[in-house]
Order: sequence, then C-alpha cells, then structure tokens
Amino acid sequence: MTPFGPRAAAAVGGAGAEQAEGSGHHVLQVLHLPSPRAFARHALPSLVESTIGPGALFYVVLVTAGFKGALIAAVGWSYLAVFRRLLRRERVSGMLLLGLVLVSMRTVIAFVTGSAFIYFIQPTMGTFLVAILFLVTAIARRPLIERLAHDFCPFEPEFMKSEFLSRFFLRVSLLWAVVLTTNAGFVLMLLLRSSLKAFVIERTVATTVITVGGVVLSVLWFVRAMKKHGIAVRFSSALQLAPVPVAAGPAVLRPAGELA
Repeated sequence: MTPFGPRAAAAVGGAGAEQAEGSGHHVLQVLHLPSPRAFARHALPSLVESTIGPGALFYVVLVTAGFKGALIAAVGWSYLAVFRRLLRRERVSGMLLLGLVLVSMRTVIAFVTGSAFIYFIQPTMGTFLVAILFLVTAIARRPLIERLAHDFCPFEPEFMKSEFLSRFFLRVSLLWAVVLTTNAGFVLMLLLRSSLKAFVIERTVATTVITVGGVVLSVLWFVRAMKKHGIAVRFSSALQLAPVPVAAGPAVLRPAGELA
C-alpha cells in the first residue's frame, strides 16, 4: 500500500502528492524537493550572519587585539545583527533573542574569568545536550527531527503518518545523535590540545565537515527510503515555500511558492 491516497491529486497546502499511471498497473510517485543549490542560496545569508561573520571577526580581532577584544567584537556582531533586523522591520524570533541573551552571559563569564576554555566549552556542552535530546526523543518514539523536518518542509499529514517515514525519522534521529556527539567530542579534544588561534580555525573546519557529512548521509538515506517504497525523489531548481494547488498530471509532491 502506498502512502498517498487517490485524493492527493487535488491536494492543496504544505506539500501535495499525485499519482500517475504507468504501463499496466504500475503506479509511479515522485517527490519534488528544493535543490541543494536552492537550499544553500537560501541558507547562506543566515550562515554568514550567525556563523561565518562572527567567527571570522573573532579570529581577526583575536590576532590583532587579543582574547578580550575578540569577545567584545563577537558579541557586538550579534547585537548588530539583531539591530539590523529591527531597522529592516524583519521578524526577530524569540529563539534569536534567547540566543542573544545566552551569548551575552557566556561572553560576560569568559571576560571576567579571562578563560577561553570556559567560553568555548559552553557551546560544546550544548551540542552534547542536543545529541542526548535527539537520542531520548528517538527512544521515546517521538523524534524531534520529525518536527524540525515538518517545520522546514511541510508535507501532507497523510504522508507524515506513513509507517516507513516514521521509521526513517527514528533512525535518522539516532544518526544525528551520533553526528552531534562526534562533533562535540572532536571539538572538545581540539579545545584541550590546540592553541587558541589554531583552535578557532580547526573547530570551524571540523564542525563544517562533520555537519555537512551528516546532512549528505541523511539526504542519501532519505532518497533510498523513498525509492524502496516506490517514491522517486527529484530536486527542483528553486526553494519553494508557499502552498499552491497541485495540477493533475505526473506524480508530484512539493512544497510550493518560489523563492528566487
């Protein structure tokens, strides 16, 4: 039995699915998702704002003005990022404000103690906690990653209830528990063994490689799981966000509304 009913051909909202009759009684289903390039183009500004920008600024000021100067520069970048959103009348989420409060507390503690170890150990422990959260929610059969996937790419409720998709989310939650634990463990090792200037670069490279590796494995696993249940995954050329009606025709499941 396939996860989509015949009525999916007229689906509206989130992501819709259609069925197309192939030769004989074979039914082909195609899942359309945004292309990796579209994802990257959409995520790059946020990545620069949240990671690349403050990281590069921290390193430059660390080399030129020392550790405390780098602390002030990094937290200043965070406040400027929020101020920029306010000037442009963009939404400032509660999570962003919470993050600003946490990074401020982290900076104050590190500034008072003068300890780079204390400054960097806090996010590392946070990564360990997130890994534990993924593991616990998977064991409880309520994987957090399923909610995150739905927020990012809202599929039809019927599709989300598919038994094979639930199994995929459970397993990929375990995968990310391993990825995040590996990431945090490797960063902790670098923190204990490297000089501060070397650590800032090594941490960025290691975290990027491990995270990208986890994303690639997750996507390949998802494509394989879909194919195993008769659903071909196709990546479109643009990131699509707003729902539109799905026209009759070839099998389609896609979140709609283009973002250039």
